[in-house]
Order: sequence, then structure tokens, then C-alpha cells
Amino acid sequence: MFFLYILRCADGTFYTGHTDDLERRVAQHQAGTLPGYTHDRRPVELVFSETFPTREEALARELQVKDWSRAKKDALIRGDWEGVSLAAGSRQARTERSEAGGDPVPTPAIVLVRPQLAENIGKAARAMLNFGLTDLRLVAPRDGWPNPAAGPAASGADVVLANARLFDSVAEATADCQHVYATTVRKRGVTKPVVGPDEAGAAMRAGPGASAVLFGPERSGLETDDVAVARTILTVPINPAFGSLNLAQAVILVAYEWSRGRGLAQPPAVDAEPPAPQAELDGMIAQLDDMLERAGYFYPPDRVPTTRRMLRTLLTRPGWTAQEVRTLRGMLSTLDRPRPPRA
Repeated sequence: MFFLYILRCADGTFYTGHTDDLERRVAQHQAGTLPGYTHDRRPVELVFSETFPTREEALARELQVKDWSRAKKDALIRGDWEGVSLAAGSRQARTERSEAGGDPVPTPAIVLVRPQLAENIGKAARAMLNFGLTDLRLVAPRDGWPNPAAGPAASGADVVLANARLFDSVAEATADCQHVYATTVRKRGVTKPVVGPDEAGAAMRAGPGASAVLFGPERSGLETDDVAVARTILTVPINPAFGSLNLAQAVILVAYEWSRGRGLAQPPAVDAEPPAPQAELDGMIAQLDDMLERAGYFYPPDRVPTTRRMLRTLLTRPGWTAQEVRTLRGMLSTLDRPRPPRA
């Protein structure tokens, strides 16, 4: 298990990091044994943490949160997910408020109609929170609600599951919404406007009024009576020979299109290091060549020129950086002169 964590420093600023041992890492920050940002800003206090199954996911979340504004981090620490979404899209929200002459357009509700597996509800919740959606509504889930099997599949999107609302019918779940979209790839015997996820996302952002998007059961999709409640059909251009999306895939398509233009954070771009100078690369190749020569690798003699050319081609193809060259040469030096075993 890996953790994203946020510390509040003595000067009121925040520090964001990730670790596989939260208690130990926070203690290091508090004791000042870690050099860097928090060392001279003690005392520090742990104000937020979130768990992830892999280090890669925790690091991606760290890079995302580090780029957030103070207002957005404050909302995250409070558990105010609507505030997180509004802070992410504050510029867009101001435009919407100006154009509509009222409050910012609320985030759309995701309505899962008679979902069958709790794991799929969890995956849908994860897809929602990735793009700032938190209003999850469940209509008559097959296995009841709440269901503990949804938690692991949500991968940290617990706030979406905790705030999910349960309804007996589609009509009740959408009663407060002015715009209702039914997701389907099949004709249902009803005549309604048909839009794609991009059009629907733009329309929901433009408002005014609240929107809801209906998703049907995993096995069969929405029934005709469910679609009849909606004002618009939302469909995805898809391979006609294989038109099956799983529930989380369908939710993430709609959530992503809604989120476009709302200022959600992206991991910062990192410039690649320039390639190593030719002299450094030649030095590395010569070092490896010498080691191979002494080890008797170049044999038979008539193949030596060809083998050496192949070796150079192999080592010049990747475009090594200077740091990579130094690292590999350090490895070769260690292999050539092994260190004595440690006691």
C-alpha cells in the first residue's frame, strides 16, 4: 500500500509527498531528519492522506495535487469534494455564472440504473472522481446498498461511495435535474435528440440547470422505459462489430468530456535531458569493449569486426543521456572490480 500525504507547515504552506510508510515518513518530517522544504518550516502537521495500491498511482496523484491551488487543497483537506471541483473549474465557473446570470452550473449526476455488481459501482466511482464528479445516484442495485465489495474497486474514491444516494426509480433519481441524458448504443423505439459525449459535455457545462446521465445494467443496458425518462440520448461512435463498453468505460468517457476546459490539473511536463556528448558515449563503449576482450567474448577472430560494429550500433541507438552513460559506466566498473562482500 502507498500513500499520498499533505502536511501543513508552520508558515501555513502545504507540502505534498508520497510514501509506502506514512507513519515513519511523517515522523521524519516532524523530526527534521529529511532535508528540503519542510526542514525549516517545522512544526508540521499531517492534514490529509489517501491510499493507493501502487507507487505509480500514488506518484501520479502527488504530481496532480502539488499543482493545485491553495483553495483546492483546503477543500480536499476538508473533504469538500464539491469545493474541489469548483476550485478546479473556478475560471470556467465564473464564465458560466456570468453567462447564465446565476450560480455556477453544478456538476452532473451519474445515475447507475439497476447495477449488478458492486465492483462495477466502485470502478464507476473511481472514474467519476478522476474527473471531478462526486454525485453518484443508484437506482435499485441488484445486490443492495451499501455493499462492501465496491470499496476496493474504487481505489480511494471512497468519498463518492460514501455520499452515493439510493433511489427506487429513475424518475426519483432525476427529479431535481433539468437535463437528463440516457446512454445507449441501440435504438429503443423512442424519438429523441442524439448527441455524442463531446456535445453532451459542452451542453452540461453551458447549463443552466442540473444534469444527470443514466447508465444501464451491465448485461442489458437501459430499458425503453428508462430511456423514455431522458430528454436526450447520449451515444458513443463505436465499432459496430463490437459495440460493448463496460460500465466504468462508459462513465469515464462522459466524465472526461464534461471535464474538458474546467482546469483540472495535469502532471507537469518534464523536459528530457539532452543526449550525451559523443566522447562520453565512446568512452563507455571502449570500457565495455575492453571488459569483453579480457573476458574472451570476441571469438572467433574473423567475426570480431562484425561483432564490434554490432555492439556499437546497439549502444548508440537509444540516444543515451550523460547521466545514463555515467550510470552504466559505474555498473561496468563494479562488475570489473567487484566490491568485497559486506559484513
